[in-house]
Amino acid sequence: MCRSIKTLRPPVLPEEATEEEIRAAALQYVRKVSGFRAPAAHNQEVFDRAVDVIAQATQGLLAGLEVRGQAAPRAG
Repeated sequence: MCRSIKTLRPPVLPEEATEEEIRAAALQYVRKVSGFRAPAAHNQEVFDRAVDVIAQATQGLLAGLEVRGQAAPRAG
């Protein structure tokens, strides 16, 4: 779907994904789904809120994933 969104979990990424990397992936997702690279002023708030929600969900996903051969997920 979004080829510019990179995998943010080990072993693809050797260390934890940064907040910046997570937010960039969320932004790319919202851009793809909405069809807007930059929303009009009247859509900016909902666009930004969607990026925030998706970034938060992504952080939760990455924190909870258990990758075989890796350490157990950290407590949230």
